[in-house]
Amino acid sequence: MTRSPARISHDRAVADLRARLAARPAGDPIRLAKPTSNLFRFREPPGRAGIDVSAFTGVLDVDTDARTADVGGMTTYEDLVDATLPHGLMPYVVPQLKTITLGGAVAGLGIESTSFRNGMPHESVLDMDILTPDGEVIHVTPDNEHADLYRGFPNSYGTLGYTLRLRIELEQVAPFVRLRHVRFTDAAACAAAIEEICANRTYRDEKVDFIDGVMFGRDELYLTLGGYTDTAPQLSDYTGQQIFYRSVRDRLTDHLTIRDYLWRWDTDWFWCSKALGVQNPVVRRLWPRRYLRSDVYRKIVALDRRYRIYDRFAKLRKEPPREPVIQDVEVPVSRLAEFLDFFDKEIGISPVWLCPIQLRSAWSLYPMEVDQLFVNVGFWATVELGPGEEDGTYNRLVESKVTELGGHKSLYSTSYFEEDEFWSAYDGATYRKLKEAYDPNGRLPDLYAKCVRNQ
Repeated sequence: MTRSPARISHDRAVADLRARLAARPAGDPIRLAKPTSNLFRFREPPGRAGIDVSAFTGVLDVDTDARTADVGGMTTYEDLVDATLPHGLMPYVVPQLKTITLGGAVAGLGIESTSFRNGMPHESVLDMDILTPDGEVIHVTPDNEHADLYRGFPNSYGTLGYTLRLRIELEQVAPFVRLRHVRFTDAAACAAAIEEICANRTYRDEKVDFIDGVMFGRDELYLTLGGYTDTAPQLSDYTGQQIFYRSVRDRLTDHLTIRDYLWRWDTDWFWCSKALGVQNPVVRRLWPRRYLRSDVYRKIVALDRRYRIYDRFAKLRKEPPREPVIQDVEVPVSRLAEFLDFFDKEIGISPVWLCPIQLRSAWSLYPMEVDQLFVNVGFWATVELGPGEEDGTYNRLVESKVTELGGHKSLYSTSYFEEDEFWSAYDGATYRKLKEAYDPNGRLPDLYAKCVRNQ
């Protein structure tokens, strides 16, 4: 079978990477040297431990007949979407931020407004090539000898190996998306509507292909319902001066191109660009459009975290310390109103993002019930610490409540679980078997060490 130039280049890169790892001392720790990250566990650069995987970016092939794509593991969703949309196709789930990589979304999970029908990004993976910590490259499918790794790789966060190539399913798209913003005045009514819409995949006799929402307050919640359409009377543009999340309050309906819909949240990092002054009309007019994107904002935040610039100014102004509460959690839809009531009273961050999700099959390290509808609640801000309150007070409060309600917490940000609690929630027994099989020399940290101890 003739190999394409992209495949030849990829295979050469695999051979080169294996040679570089083989030249390292046995047991030498390794980490990825990636130019971008969407994690909120800030660490020092990997230095000598870092391995260059920049050769594994890019789309190797789009098969329009089979509706699949062969993709390098470090390919960003921005580049992946740019390769598939010209064929009228897109991945089953496209996470909200442009520089999330496909490999990262599979190892660290992902979610978006198609997740009520398509689950998470890893559920559309047909097969993948994984680099083990000892330098082997293994082909992983749902039913070959490495099926345990296929089921256990999601939520492993790069502690079992790294994806170098994945083959994923694609779905057909229309050129435009019609949006309807539906307001609710209490969380219970909103939760009931989510459950009904996700079950029927319609709202008022119109098909729903996408659903997410925003809570601005206990009596102001919106669901945004999207449907594919071949025509649009007019189009909105939220890549410049206009801000998408504000439009949810101001418009009953809206139309976007499919590409602009997929990246509607990236321009302002949902609403987090406000903390950097980017939503100020004067600043926004001066801010180059090419820098209105999430990865730019994250670099600014990473710089601040590294040098603690904000904390130093706050101390000079004698302001009380603040705790970053940056989390995505999933709670059963039946407990959503209870969680939002707790969150409003005890945490007080707004807006928050709402996104329904139902898995299509079971996965070892993120044990969500397959037949149950959950709602992701995303919140990304800081909370003022009161007298005697230590950093971690509010994150622990959220973690405890989510566990109480039968929910789950994503691990891309700071976590405070005790070790036995952590392994109970994320299937420690299965993880230990996978670790022994695929990283027996411990060249990568274990999941608890990486996600809680930040090692």
